[in-house]
Amino acid sequence: MRTALRTAIATALVAGVAITAPAFAAGAAFAADGPVAVTTTEAKPADAEPADTKGEAGESTDAKGEQEGTFVRNQILPNGAIAKIIRLGDTHYRAEITKQGQRVGTLEADGHPVAGNDDGTFLVLFETGLTSTWRGNYLPGARPGVYELANGTRVELVVKLGRWTLQTAEKGAEPRVLTTLNGTRKVVQYGKAVLVVEPDGGLAAYINGSTRQAAPRLVPAETPTPAPAPTTGPVVTIGECTVRQDIPSVFALLTVTLTNDLEKGPKAVLKDEKGKAIVTVDRANPADRGMGLTIKDAGTTTPQLGQRTQGGDTPYRWTAFPKLPKGCEKNPAATTPEPSATTPAPAGNTGTTPNNAGQTSVVPKGGVAAGAETGAGDDSTALIAAGAGAASLAAAGLGFVVLRRRAAGRV
Repeated sequence: MRTALRTAIATALVAGVAITAPAFAAGAAFAADGPVAVTTTEAKPADAEPADTKGEAGESTDAKGEQEGTFVRNQILPNGAIAKIIRLGDTHYRAEITKQGQRVGTLEADGHPVAGNDDGTFLVLFETGLTSTWRGNYLPGARPGVYELANGTRVELVVKLGRWTLQTAEKGAEPRVLTTLNGTRKVVQYGKAVLVVEPDGGLAAYINGSTRQAAPRLVPAETPTPAPAPTTGPVVTIGECTVRQDIPSVFALLTVTLTNDLEKGPKAVLKDEKGKAIVTVDRANPADRGMGLTIKDAGTTTPQLGQRTQGGDTPYRWTAFPKLPKGCEKNPAATTPEPSATTPAPAGNTGTTPNNAGQTSVVPKGGVAAGAETGAGDDSTALIAAGAGAASLAAAGLGFVVLRRRAAGRV
């Protein structure tokens, strides 16, 4: 049988019949010696094409001797194979790959680029007739994720509806689909990078014009960088007697802005991570129990802010408001001394004496005085009226007699 097969092949060659080779694909007969980057070839080398694939007029002929297309050039591949580039139309080119005189594959770019992969040796044929060829720069059996190319460009492999999809991965921009596989190898030109995506997700890349070449690198999943913890900021003077300072909140990532103003008093504003106000406490409203904020000594120039995350008996964490600038220590509200119960009555006593609440007590006289008594007790006030005497006081427009009970006993 071997003798008969050899005889048949010899007869076919003598008769000028071409023997068709399998398509140029992964696992073909070419050997790969390792990852070696090869510059894209776009010029026409002077290598002679095989004698049986060119007609007298410089055109390719098929098995029947009919003219088909125009010969452009021979492209030498990194593994020693030769790709004969033939023009079939304006956007239609063919690459017939031979090695040691035998056809081992065919690529046909009709309106879009195509690629061949022979054990890591790649040939990309564009619909313009240009080619890119290299060995290596290949990551077989890739998995979904972001990949960085040798020039720093990033792309992302994802699976959509069961199909591999290659898309852009630019920071701050929405991803844009570059190609989606439908079971066949696909070619993508993205900037200066030429990428080949295999049906199993394998990814190869070549950077045109670059001396730096490498296989796409899977970028580890990026863990979001936590925002820095708030710190106590400097005291800033924002007015003649007004200062401000930012301090950390007891709630993670939140801050509190403290403002101390001689006229308006203290104010604390709880803010979120973006600086938006959540709640405010000040002299008029010194506490917000829901957010655990309270101001102590709000009527002084040295107030303090208390913070806590829970209610009940949880202790407050106290922070002093920033100190007022020098010369602003006095509080205008405290310049007038409060009346005291021990202040002596002025000359020409009219029968009224000031008490410790800033009010006056009417000292009853005559029959009312003789019948009025106060007993020892708490510090509450009492309204006392005695018989007809009370009626006469009312008629005189003096109203009820107000006495303040004192712990010492009777008046």
